[in-house]
Amino acid sequence: MSVYDVLCLLTMISILISFFNAKIGKMQSTIAITTVSLIMSLLIVLIGKTIYPPLNEMSLTLLNGISFQDFLLKGILGFLLFAGGLGVKLDHFKDQKWEIAILSLGATLFSTFFVGIALWLCLQFFTVPFDFIYCLLFGALISPTDPIAVLAIVKKLKAPQRISTQIEGESLFNDGFGLVIFITVFSVAFSSSTTPTAWSVSMLFLHEAVGGILYGSLVGIICHYLIRSTNDSAMEFMLTVAIPTAGYVIADLIHVSGPLAMVVAGIIIGNRTRIHGFSKDSKVHLDSLWGLVDELFNGLLFLLIGLTLLQFDFHSEYVTVIVIAIPLVLIARYFSVKLPYVGFRLFRAYNPYSVKILTWGGLRGGLGLAMAMAVPRGVMVIPNKNIDVRDIILVMTYGVVFFSIIIQGSTVTSLIKKANQWEKS
Repeated sequence: MSVYDVLCLLTMISILISFFNAKIGKMQSTIAITTVSLIMSLLIVLIGKTIYPPLNEMSLTLLNGISFQDFLLKGILGFLLFAGGLGVKLDHFKDQKWEIAILSLGATLFSTFFVGIALWLCLQFFTVPFDFIYCLLFGALISPTDPIAVLAIVKKLKAPQRISTQIEGESLFNDGFGLVIFITVFSVAFSSSTTPTAWSVSMLFLHEAVGGILYGSLVGIICHYLIRSTNDSAMEFMLTVAIPTAGYVIADLIHVSGPLAMVVAGIIIGNRTRIHGFSKDSKVHLDSLWGLVDELFNGLLFLLIGLTLLQFDFHSEYVTVIVIAIPLVLIARYFSVKLPYVGFRLFRAYNPYSVKILTWGGLRGGLGLAMAMAVPRGVMVIPNKNIDVRDIILVMTYGVVFFSIIIQGSTVTSLIKKANQWEKS
């Protein structure tokens, strides 16, 4: 069975889960898909170890044919972020520009170092021989809130406008910054040819981040004028599709941040071109088209997240690192939001539930897993059990992502309801 065949079957499964959930379960679709796929994984493992041993191996062979890292980072991520950017209301963002900028970059940097330092101290206490640079690498990949998970769950719960804008804006931009921070730390951890310096690391960060924003602006402006020059609805839609396809590939070739570029281009098309470029018919159908793309790819992605459980051989050490990682990430998230809010509140009033919602609603998802899978194998941590750095980082990421999507995603609703009640009172 080819990779295409497997993806088609998985897409059908995700659609069926969404359909039956809409009829029966009434959960957020991404939570339902992740939960069902996790149960499917556990059942496959159980049946494979008891009734039909070849099942586990067959499932793993099919799943291993799909590179999760390439599927997300070099495949659907551009589509999902462009679709997210299209839905951004720029007027709301302007009102929250400083909050979004500080949370996107400052909070991500703070959380990266907080998680890295705290994790290293905890693992030293439990005598797990894990170098500090790898702890920092985990902090870099787990600190950004995942825009795919956040937009798929929190946005649909109709939080108060300011809170919703901050969550959406931070998640859309900090994944791009987070990827840049991850690449920077990754180059320090695994660079063998040259010793990275503060200057080279800074230049790498600026090239990726600033370059991505400038490139995304250029792509958005070019497509804006191309769309304005035609009244053919099909051509207008095809030009929007060219952005997360060719536009994303070119960003990778010139080594700038593709995720940041897609967000910026999406914001330009969604705010400027939507008003001044599209024909009357196209305006009506633009959101429907990209909403469909967003829902379809989201369902497939969250199904794959659940099924990645099949790729793990569990050891007792994994329980220890997961139990350490989950509260550390939550504590880091709380302080990375709470500290900026001390400054924010000097200039304007906020909903008293803002920090709690931003903390508990700061979900992690497939982006963190994809970055964790990019860590190379071979740097041993516990040689007698064949556990290396990649295994530890991947297991911690998996634990945090599942806790985030299933537990946080399904319980943040009560906080948002309280925030909405406060707004009305």
